[in-house]
Amino acid sequence: MKGRKYLLYDVFTQDPLTGNPLAIVLEAEGLDAAAMQRIAREFNLSETAFVDAPADPKHKARVRIFTPDYEMPFAGHPTVGTAIALSELAGGEDADEIFVLEENIGLVRCAISRNASGPFAEFDLVELPRQLKLTVEPEVVGAVLGLDADEIGFENHRVGLWSAGVPYLTVPVANLGVAARARLDSAAWQEFAPTGTGGSAANVYVYTRDTHDRDNAFHARMFVAGNPSYEDPATGSAAAAFSGAIMHFDQLPEGPTRLWIEQGMEMGRPSRIRLEIDVKGGRMISARIGGHAVKVGEGQLFA
Repeated sequence: MKGRKYLLYDVFTQDPLTGNPLAIVLEAEGLDAAAMQRIAREFNLSETAFVDAPADPKHKARVRIFTPDYEMPFAGHPTVGTAIALSELAGGEDADEIFVLEENIGLVRCAISRNASGPFAEFDLVELPRQLKLTVEPEVVGAVLGLDADEIGFENHRVGLWSAGVPYLTVPVANLGVAARARLDSAAWQEFAPTGTGGSAANVYVYTRDTHDRDNAFHARMFVAGNPSYEDPATGSAAAAFSGAIMHFDQLPEGPTRLWIEQGMEMGRPSRIRLEIDVKGGRMISARIGGHAVKVGEGQLFA
């Protein structure tokens, strides 16, 4: 039986067995959505990317992204990891390049650069972040995270609901100690949560300006509201949504702002996500998510 080649990458990291693991099925032709869903459930990672020929030959590939439970319009670590994998497969180990991936959200422009730290990929946000209506009180948010109401918020940052294609509840907390104690009571959250991707409750993105590494601007954790709930070690789509909160609360200066977000420390899978925001006339006009990725395995899928 002929197999389909797949790759395993760790994304938003330069070190194997850290960051966010990703499965990439390279030969997805002939697979329908139901088959992709079953394969994603077999890998049982936060996301699996499926690569097929693009609709437009000028583009690099068509990429569909599945969690074990539903398909995503786009996601950060599958985009970064797949972009780097496709560049490496094409023999681009020494050259910088720019190409387009076709994802459900639209055409995603990716740029690959290389230096002594290894390959780095960044992609432009197809949708800029927008603030969504939120009716949940901060006290409720604190309670479902096991935190006191006075531990929610810092400076002028307040709880919000933001989306750049995937919605996230953004929850500022006082410091690293508070972030470390956060635990999502998923059953309780289901009662109050706005709707997220796939019809499930919106996922929760906890952040603080207090960081482990002084070179990073924010420390973050992301909890998936499922049964059971689980934590994600590096979440590019959440960072994309979070860029809206940063712009809203921090009033960024004109021109480009580059900052790093650390995530995954509490899980033993440290990661770093680069976020770039361009401001003109007092508003965000574009933004990019970037990170490293490293190959950790490959094989054949007989399905």
